[in-house]
Amino acid sequence: MASSLRRQALRIFRAALQAADPAQAVLRHVRMERESLIAGRRRYRLGEFQNIYVVGAGKASAKMAAAVESLLGRRIRGGLINTKYGHCAKLRRIECKECGHPFPDRNGEVGAIRIAEIASQAGENDLVVCVISGGASALMPLPAPPVTLDEKQETTRLLLECGANIHEINCVRKHISLIKGGQLARLVYPASILTLILSDVMGDDLDVIGSGPTVPDPSTFDDASAIFEKYGIAERMPSVVRQRIHSGLAETPKPGDRIFKRVQNLIVGSNRLAVDAAAREARSLGFRAMVLSTFLQGEAREVARVHAAIAREIRAAGRPVRPPACVISGGEPTVTVRGAGLGGRNQEFALAAALDIAGLEDVVVLSGGTDGTDGPTDAAGAVADGATVARAESSGMNAARYLANNDSYRLFDLLGDLIKTGPTGTNVADVQIVLVR
Repeated sequence: MASSLRRQALRIFRAALQAADPAQAVLRHVRMERESLIAGRRRYRLGEFQNIYVVGAGKASAKMAAAVESLLGRRIRGGLINTKYGHCAKLRRIECKECGHPFPDRNGEVGAIRIAEIASQAGENDLVVCVISGGASALMPLPAPPVTLDEKQETTRLLLECGANIHEINCVRKHISLIKGGQLARLVYPASILTLILSDVMGDDLDVIGSGPTVPDPSTFDDASAIFEKYGIAERMPSVVRQRIHSGLAETPKPGDRIFKRVQNLIVGSNRLAVDAAAREARSLGFRAMVLSTFLQGEAREVARVHAAIAREIRAAGRPVRPPACVISGGEPTVTVRGAGLGGRNQEFALAAALDIAGLEDVVVLSGGTDGTDGPTDAAGAVADGATVARAESSGMNAARYLANNDSYRLFDLLGDLIKTGPTGTNVADVQIVLVR
């Protein structure tokens, strides 16, 4: 019975991935009509533009750029997008550069410099189409001097390890960058900008997705400084980063700035699409499906315990939904790294849940990243059931110790319970699935 539930959980997860296809997301919102490009409610008369360029970054940016190419074809003068290693798509008019994620690397910096050059050469009669998806912040690093790439890498590492959420991480990133927090729009001005966005952020906050390179930035240097103090990492930050944040010089462009008058930011897809598709698939399999939230955040192991408690309540009292039940969540939990193990937030979620559903029959928990990579691993996530802890113990592994050491990958790898999809070409955060027969 557990194996049947596992197969169904994986099928529901795959339905979520299919719904988040980046090219289809673009084509649902953007189309050609005679000699005009229709994006949402706006019409771009292409005859009015001298040049069209395409730039951008993110794990899904290559497939998004391919969709733009299918619409505009030879009208595209050129462009470049930065994406994660293994995530490129076949492009003819736009260069695809593979870069490091979650830690920015030299390839990302070289690509970001070129993106800035393309943006700066756009004139008043040009159109710049920008494609942005989750991962763009790390994949488009253009440090503000005297901050170097090495110092940006160390800043990213400290923010990830302390458990800062994506809003906090991107607030800091904006203020040590020359391209994030609306600054790409500053480079493009006075050309027109159409930014197509695939959201991996709860609430779809435009200024947070990819650190909002074409969006007004409401955050400040003071906000970034407060994040350092909140997590007690100010003294561990590279001194040049700390000095830049404390100086408060060269603030990012704010709402009302004239550079945004010719900018359209259009969300073409989000975690909600994936979660809704998962719910539909669950119902087709005979489950009573309930979407718990698409705003999931907080410490992964604590959020997992809440989901495990819901599974117990369903079994004991048939609420909040009667079995056969499927409870689905979406979002982006965080992990505070205290151990020396290997894993990601989805694997940590699954392991923490496994401890709390230990011994329960007919319960399966799956947590997976829609991009196909969970943290610094080759897995999208993991699946667990009531027998996971016992199976680990029979193989000589103490599940609680592995969790304490942030070593979920190795435990699930030995059990054969990792979810490995390979690069999916999309990124709309994570999906959590709880099945109760």
